[in-house]
Amino acid sequence: MTTETPILELRGLQKHFRLPGGRMLHAVDGVSLAIQEREVVGLVGESGCGKSTLGKTAVGLLDKTAGEVHYRGERLPAVYGADDFRKYARKVHMIFQDPYSSLDPRMTVREIIAEGPRIHGLWTRAEVSERVAFCLERVGLAGDYMSRYAHEFSGGQRQRIGIARALAIEPEVVVCDEPISALDVSVQAQVVNLLAQLSDTLGLTLLFIAHDLSMVRYVSRRMAVMYLGQLVELGPSNDVYFRPQHPYTQSLIASNPEPDPKRARERLPLVARGEISSPVDPKPGCRFVGRCPHALPVCSSVDPQWREIQPGHFVACHLFD
Repeated sequence: MTTETPILELRGLQKHFRLPGGRMLHAVDGVSLAIQEREVVGLVGESGCGKSTLGKTAVGLLDKTAGEVHYRGERLPAVYGADDFRKYARKVHMIFQDPYSSLDPRMTVREIIAEGPRIHGLWTRAEVSERVAFCLERVGLAGDYMSRYAHEFSGGQRQRIGIARALAIEPEVVVCDEPISALDVSVQAQVVNLLAQLSDTLGLTLLFIAHDLSMVRYVSRRMAVMYLGQLVELGPSNDVYFRPQHPYTQSLIASNPEPDPKRARERLPLVARGEISSPVDPKPGCRFVGRCPHALPVCSSVDPQWREIQPGHFVACHLFD
């Protein structure tokens, strides 16, 4: 285990939403995760498990219900004000999921990319065009695209513009909120390769949120698996992908498409079945118990503890008690 101070650390992070009738939706419920400098950590899970909410809460776009987020050992505010965004947005930034809704249709690409650096005083008015052209070329787009509007580009090109916008303010940590989910398969590989290349050349730290486990394994050093607001497994990406320990992770791997028909027929049918627990006022116990083929009596009443079952490999499951 490294003793270095993580560049980004979540400690018991919670984000709950109040519903009519006083009920609470536990979107993120006690997530702890430490990310080292220049590390790429993948975060995977089903739709609705809280991945995007966790990312937005970590960067301050959503107020924290409880828990803490630390940047280089400094505790970030529970509720961001204008001054906090000016101070921390340069350091911890985000690439949004939808390349169609995240770009202002009324602004040119030049205005979109230059807005952040201009607000933070990084660029003078005279150097905006040169800097924007450089940012576009860095993500594989022509510099003369800066005079166009977002609707003139394809989905893959828009996502590259979103990446260029995020990197223009020179952040150290970038939360990538499913940056490939809205793209064609042929374009997904291009964007992932671009992010991996920029991470190496710029020394970025990435929290890469995605559905595609094979893609996350390719781009990340460690992989975290999330289910209904909680982390259930964390470890080196190859270990989690090829030797999953939590039953939910096993079901995710089993549902991942297998291109080899022979291997697909030989693979065990571990896809999760059964009733999905509600994240609204959840009951004690493991939240996967209703779908787990290995559920024990204790799983229905006692929350599983976070355990290190191998060096660097953690699981929250009563099977390892």
